[in-house]
Amino acid sequence: MSDSTITSEVIDSKIMPDGTEFVLVREENEWLVRVAGRTLMSSHVTDSEEALADHALERVVDAEAVLVGGLGLGFTLRAVLDEVEKDTTVTVAELVPALVGWNHTYYGHLTDHPLDDDRCEVVIGNVLDVIKHSSARFDVIILDVDNGPVALSNTGNDAIYSGSGVRACHAALRPHGILAVWSAGPSPKFERTLASAHFDVEVIRVAAREGALARHVLFIARRLASASPRKHRK
Repeated sequence: MSDSTITSEVIDSKIMPDGTEFVLVREENEWLVRVAGRTLMSSHVTDSEEALADHALERVVDAEAVLVGGLGLGFTLRAVLDEVEKDTTVTVAELVPALVGWNHTYYGHLTDHPLDDDRCEVVIGNVLDVIKHSSARFDVIILDVDNGPVALSNTGNDAIYSGSGVRACHAALRPHGILAVWSAGPSPKFERTLASAHFDVEVIRVAAREGALARHVLFIARRLASASPRKHRK
C-alpha cells in the first residue's frame, strides 16, 4: 500500500499551558503523536525505547525502585515492567496529562495496559521535580523525555540534561545505580556532562526499529561515588 492511500485520522488534540499542541493521530494500525506537525512518537518505532530499558535493567540486580521519565506511548514502561520483580516499585513521571489519558482510552492495549499494573505509580508533572525530591531512592532512572538532550516539543526539558539536572540524577540514585537516557542522536556535550557529574558512561547506538538504517543513541551511565569517570562507545 502506498503512503498516498493510508488513511490518517486525528483522534484528539491537547494544548499545553505553554501553547504546545499535542495531536494524536491514527494511520491504519499505527498510532502517532505529533507536535508542531512533526512526529514525536510512533507505535511502529519502539525498538530503541525497549532497548533502553533492557540495557539499563541488565546492569542492576534486583532493582527495588525504578523511575521512568516520560510515558510516551508506553513501550519503555512495558519493557521495564516485563523485566523487574513483582515487588519492584515503578514510578512513571509524565509532563503531558493527555498522554496518560490517551494511554488509558485509546492505545493502552498495544502494551498490555501498563498503567493498570499494581507496581506502577503515575506522577503527572516534570520528572526533574521527582528527581530533585528523591535522595538515594532509585536503583534505575530511565529518561525518555522529549527528543533527548536536544528538546523537540518543550525547551523547558533541557534542564534535565543540564549539569545541575544530571547531578540531581546522581543524588537520586542509590550507590552504583544506573541512569539511562534515550536520544535521537549523538551528543558529545551530554557525554561530557555525565562524566563530569561522576558517571561511568557507555554510549550505545541501536536501530530505531528492526531492519532500519536509522540509529538512536542510548547513554547508559553508572553512578560513581567519586571521580575517575570513563567513557565507552559501542
